Amino acid sequence: EVQLVESGGGLVQPGGSLRLSCAASGSTSHSTYMAWFRQTPGKEREGVASIDSFGSRSYAASVKGRFTISKDNALNTLYLQMNSLKPEDTAVYYCAADRINWLLNWRYNYWGQGTQVTVSS
Repeated sequence: EVQLVESGGGLVQPGGSLRLSCAASGSTSHSTYMAWFRQTPGKEREGVASIDSFGSRSYAASVKGRFTISKDNALNTLYLQMNSLKPEDTAVYYCAADRINWLLNWRYNYWGQGTQVTVSS
């Protein structure tokens, strides 16, 4: 079992930055592969970025060059640095974890409760 708790969401102006955190506890083997997803009302959950224990990263085309995923293995904490934010980045952001490398597929077994990110002037 893995418990995931996100933090760091909030309101930011277009062009601004935010850093999301996701603290993982429980079985570390089940959080070998981690990812960030986002969802807006009426839309499917979208994979944003993923990372494995070796630091290999994948990004959705819509965020590549603006967002950076990273993980502190000692703290078992996942981060998402979001720069040059746009109104279309507004969503609830979720972190996910699993022992299988799902990359940006939604089939991760463990999910956090989500944190709201709103980009608006």
